[in-house]
Amino acid sequence: MKTITLRNLPPEILEYVEAKSRELGLSLNKTVLRLLEASLSPTDKPLGVSRHRDLDHLVGSWTPREAEEFDRILDEQRRIDPTLWD
Repeated sequence: MKTITLRNLPPEILEYVEAKSRELGLSLNKTVLRLLEASLSPTDKPLGVSRHRDLDHLVGSWTPREAEEFDRILDEQRRIDPTLWD
C-alpha cells in the first residue's frame, strides 16, 4: 500500500480532522481515510460527509410568508431591463 504525506495543510482542515478523529475515537490516519472514502462515494457515509453541498436542509423550513417574500424578490431579479439590450 502507498503512503502519502500532506504538506501545508490549512489549520482549519487540520482542526476539523482532529476534532472528527476525537469524535469517532479513531486515529488521524483512519479518519482521513474515511473522509476521503466518503468524498469519493456517491452515497452518504456515516461521517455525514456528502459530495454535494447544497441547500436541501432548508427545504420546508420557511413559513408561507417567508416563501412569498422570497418569490417576490426573485421575480424582481428575473425582470429584464430592455434598455440593457439596445
